[in-house]
Amino acid sequence: MTTAPAANAPSPIRPDVEPLVERLRARVEGEVSSSNLRRAEYSTDASNYRVVPEVVVIPASIDDVIATLELCREAGIPITTRGGGTSIAGNSIGPGVVIDFSRHLNKIISIDPVAQTAVIEPGVIMSDLQKAAAPYGLRFGPDPSTQNRATLGGMIGNNACGPHAVAYGRTSDNIIELDVIDGTGRRFTVGPDGQGMDAVAGLAELVQENLALIRTELGRFGRQVSGYSLEHLLPENGSNLAKALAGTEGSVVTMLRATVRLVPVPSAPTLVVLGYESMPLAADDVPLLLACKPLAIEGMDARLIDIIKRAKGRDAVPTLPAGSGWLMVEVGGETAEDAMENARNLVRVARTEEAMIFPAGPEATRMWRIRADGAGLAGRTPSGDQGWPGWEDAAVLPENLGAYLRDFDRLLEEYGLDGVPYGHFGDGCIHVRINLPLEDNAAVFRRFLEDAAALVARHGGSLSGEHGDGRARSELLPAMYSQQAIDLFAQFKGLFDPNDLLNPGVVVRPDPLDANLRRPNAKPVNPTTGFAFKHDGGDFTKAVHRCTGVGKCRADNFSAGGFMCPSYQATRDEKDVTRGRARVLQELVNGSLITGSWSAPEVADALDLCLSCKACSSDCPAGVDMAAYKAEVLHRKYERKVRPVNHYVLGWLPRWARLVSGFAPLAAIANWFLSFRPFARLVLRVGGMDPRRAMATFATEPFRKWVRKQDEVRLSAATPSSANGAAAARPRVVLWADSFSDSMTPDTAKAALRVLDAAGYDVIVPGGEACCGLTWISTGQLSGARKKQEQLLKVLGPFAVAGIPIIGVEPSCTGVLRSDLLELHPDDPRAVAVANKTMTLAELLTAPAPVGPEGRWTMPDLSDVTAIVQPHCHHHSVMGFGPDEKLLKDAGAQLTTLSGCCGLAGNFGMENGHYEVSVQVAENELLPALRAAGEGDIFMADGFSCRTQAADLAGVQGKTLAQVIADRL
Repeated sequence: MTTAPAANAPSPIRPDVEPLVERLRARVEGEVSSSNLRRAEYSTDASNYRVVPEVVVIPASIDDVIATLELCREAGIPITTRGGGTSIAGNSIGPGVVIDFSRHLNKIISIDPVAQTAVIEPGVIMSDLQKAAAPYGLRFGPDPSTQNRATLGGMIGNNACGPHAVAYGRTSDNIIELDVIDGTGRRFTVGPDGQGMDAVAGLAELVQENLALIRTELGRFGRQVSGYSLEHLLPENGSNLAKALAGTEGSVVTMLRATVRLVPVPSAPTLVVLGYESMPLAADDVPLLLACKPLAIEGMDARLIDIIKRAKGRDAVPTLPAGSGWLMVEVGGETAEDAMENARNLVRVARTEEAMIFPAGPEATRMWRIRADGAGLAGRTPSGDQGWPGWEDAAVLPENLGAYLRDFDRLLEEYGLDGVPYGHFGDGCIHVRINLPLEDNAAVFRRFLEDAAALVARHGGSLSGEHGDGRARSELLPAMYSQQAIDLFAQFKGLFDPNDLLNPGVVVRPDPLDANLRRPNAKPVNPTTGFAFKHDGGDFTKAVHRCTGVGKCRADNFSAGGFMCPSYQATRDEKDVTRGRARVLQELVNGSLITGSWSAPEVADALDLCLSCKACSSDCPAGVDMAAYKAEVLHRKYERKVRPVNHYVLGWLPRWARLVSGFAPLAAIANWFLSFRPFARLVLRVGGMDPRRAMATFATEPFRKWVRKQDEVRLSAATPSSANGAAAARPRVVLWADSFSDSMTPDTAKAALRVLDAAGYDVIVPGGEACCGLTWISTGQLSGARKKQEQLLKVLGPFAVAGIPIIGVEPSCTGVLRSDLLELHPDDPRAVAVANKTMTLAELLTAPAPVGPEGRWTMPDLSDVTAIVQPHCHHHSVMGFGPDEKLLKDAGAQLTTLSGCCGLAGNFGMENGHYEVSVQVAENELLPALRAAGEGDIFMADGFSCRTQAADLAGVQGKTLAQVIADRL
């Protein structure tokens, strides 16, 4: 890695841009930034490309956008507009100025339920429009898989489609009017019947002179998105300039406002799942099924199903009809009965005997979730390699789809590449991520894309079916268009943007498809004394490049039970989202923009508000684990150096807790002094913590000391030799009291002991210290964590090797044993054994016999329990909270299970500078739920942090699962 520059090193923007920055700051109310941090965040999108902008503008109003465009025109600086940044072809990155519409220009201005229209700003998130329209029984028709973070402006720019384009068409088919500014500064409104055509001199004449060319080469089928869709300008098509501007990828005009058409929500959509021997055979059936007028036809491959099972468990995939390829076909009807009859008719038409029908409801939703999960998880190939975009959404006529898929499989085989095709079979549009060797051989990328373009052209198709051409495919347009058509595109752009300032290098006069590739320029960073990154070959660079930018971390995942990304949901700043942080780390290992190595201030800023919640490790389709990356960065930054004081106070908290609680009088004195607020605030302030926080209390009698008094036999039996004894009448388990449960909240461990005893287990409580090193990990003290874990392995390892389950009390510590332990001890068989044998209480109690207590014990009746439940983030991300919910619900409890982090997140919410964000995160889910709780409702949280946050901010005391069960024994 390169050495760090001076902390105040100026941003290396071009000298000719510096005056523009000053003028922008004088005119723009929103943010204008030329910092390396902002430029890093916006240097790439969801594509393979990296183009570092000179300036990022985050406008607060439309007036800000107009001013930015004006000043850039005067300075001759190019402009790229950006929504959610999920463009797969490199459509939303560029040199010069990038304008981010998503943060502030996201208002739904009006919805007219009678006219069935909506007026929106460009930054409106697609799913937000769906929610706003739903009370009127309406929706926007096209629905791409990224709809919970994609903006309408971006969808219009790319002419996005989604599964239901079969019924509702592309985005262009659902546009009524656009308010736009072109590259010359003209602002006008475009729509049907020639509206706006006269605002652009020479446009009508250009169309008239090229009628034959437009009629023969453009608009041949619905998913012909590549190039400019000038067929909408034909007189027989209504001379609709609004539709023609859709899909121009910001290279012709900048959109300021849009009026879009809404459609009625189907009253009773019914899902038919059809099984086939292969995907090409499934594709062969599509033309027959289209005659049944379905709402959607989606294709899935068996390899995609295997990827989902591997990532989310076998239970994530419901039973499917027999086959190796499936079509998911949605049909509608005036009533549920009509829809069911239409479904049965479709099954009769299909050339397969393997079929299942799902009426609207939870089972149909589960089936659709498979498709949604697959869209993200396809970023890893069946072999586990990184899957890259580039040839992501080619489309052919549906009648050519089967033949195209067979030829495409042969092309992949010729190149020795792997990928899983899936997608919108009803429109002939195929998605695939391919393990192209971008790390070390960009030449293969070019050759493959050239051959793939020639292949799709032979089948009469389009290079892009919904994502646009961008930097990935614009150079390939001559494969499907004549030179006359290519020239026509250039003439069209020239009428609107003669100086080529709007998204240059895209569609017209394209940059080479292998220029500005991100991955080949990233240097390997091999392990030292930190994490092993074994799933990424030990390369930190490969790990951070797991993030391809799909942006699921920007979505509100809470409604679907997700936890990612809590700080972004609080701040809505790209700096504070998993993707933004990953981009900064990618720039760190690239070494050209961020040159300060591990101590770079940009890296510190990007990671500062990461809660280390680990939610991204499970919720991110690519498996990004920002908590691990943050710990690794801190480890390398501070290795053999003096650390911030809170690293010693909070990072060594288990050490201090053990010392204090080991002597009862000392614990009592410490608790008394810390209950005195002026003294507590002083201690907090000196320790680098926020003085508004409450201080933790220490147990006057640690759990293991209490057990020793209660049961000398149990502790004396806690040895490997006795654990292997065969005389025990009851199955043995180890109750592992972590540092928090032992020294700070021993009642939680006591309750777990009572439950395990009642459930028929012979419970072993090890006498030796066994700290997992969690707080050392979260503060980046990985060498210290490894030493802590070496002691833990001495204590717990023999039990795990003997096959005895280890039951954790604190979920964050349990998560360490299931995940980080293997990263810090990758070659230690004891670590593997401990990871495999560590369980939560709920996992044990819901496990089948002989591990679980089935047949030996009955759970107490919990029908009198109404609870607000806050799963710990690490519980959600590492173990999964499903067993806990099942155990409670089967016992009759009524639950409101929260999504998202509580906001304290271990040391995060305690640290100076984090209090406000910690509270904002708590306001996402936790605090509103506690305020809305009914009389008699209880708050359940196994996590020490979660209970602390609720007590600190709401005065609510929480109980663990074990305590709730133990209370009713």
